[in-house]
Amino acid sequence: MPPKLTPSAPARRRMDRQPTIHDVAEAAGVSKSAVSLAIRNQRGVSEATRERILGIAQELGYKSNVWARSLVQGRTGLVGILLQDLGNSYHRDVTAGVEDAATENDLRLVIGHGRRDTQRLQTELDSLLALGVEGVVIISSWVPPQYLERINKRVPLVVVGRLPNHVPGVDTVANRDEIGARLAVEHLTSLGHTNIAHLTSSTRPAAMHRRAAFSEMMRARLPGVEPQVEGPEQLESAIKYLVFQIQQEKDAPTAVFTQNDRVAADLVGACLDAGVRLPEQLSIVGYDNSSICRMLRPQLTSVDQPRIEMGRLALEMLRERLGGRMEDKHVTIAPELVVRGSTQPLLEPDGEERQRAPTMVD
Repeated sequence: MPPKLTPSAPARRRMDRQPTIHDVAEAAGVSKSAVSLAIRNQRGVSEATRERILGIAQELGYKSNVWARSLVQGRTGLVGILLQDLGNSYHRDVTAGVEDAATENDLRLVIGHGRRDTQRLQTELDSLLALGVEGVVIISSWVPPQYLERINKRVPLVVVGRLPNHVPGVDTVANRDEIGARLAVEHLTSLGHTNIAHLTSSTRPAAMHRRAAFSEMMRARLPGVEPQVEGPEQLESAIKYLVFQIQQEKDAPTAVFTQNDRVAADLVGACLDAGVRLPEQLSIVGYDNSSICRMLRPQLTSVDQPRIEMGRLALEMLRERLGGRMEDKHVTIAPELVVRGSTQPLLEPDGEERQRAPTMVD
């Protein structure tokens, strides 16, 4: 049976400074290396000794110095997350996925917030590197490619989002935007809608891919008719024009596919303010399946990006880079459509449905 260890005087009196590993070793009557092994849960000390050391460390209020240990080990165990907009539920959900995977792999996260500003994104990325992160997951496509290439020479980067062009050495995780747009259009046409508009607020790559896929599908279904796309300039004016069409024009759109849920929410608000009945007069499909969808009335049908999965995958790809993987990896994930109350079959002039309503899915 191992000898019973008892705390010495330092462990029994209140300390007026931050305790060190020396204090724990003295109180436990063991060496500093034994304390280090016990705290890091490594072999070399018995279970009884480990428990006693940990108990004394807790009594003293000792906390392991992560930064000092990182200097010895040559690693910090820190991973940076650079996101574009904390107010965007898409970015928050991807961050949660990164956080889940980091916790499972005993990594700690440091977050930089770009606040929808390209220059601030670059400044925050520099700050993350100054803190000693071993790699960065970037939830934004706004960081200039040349800047990504420069930073990637110092630490590995994984971008969640669609870049204008692949950057050598930078991995990416992206949604199949063209498939998402196709799902939205196919859903609306299956409900009998043929006069469908697209509302967008961005010229970023993801938004442009959704717009291109929408236009391609509409041209295939209605040859000779130019697809109606409103935006991205002057979004508020574009929304007002759509509402005017619905109220005043005979051949107005009966359905709208929006670039994302935030744009859809703006359109829903404008329609309700103007007395447009949803979905009787207008069916709306958003993109992202964010928390906004359940807040709106009617609840919003939306294309779902697997945001948590994308975040987890990004962290795993970063770990692969830290483990020595050299070849670039670009992963795309197919979205799904989540149907709610903002879409319904097109009503004929007599008020009858052109097609039976689909089963609602939440």
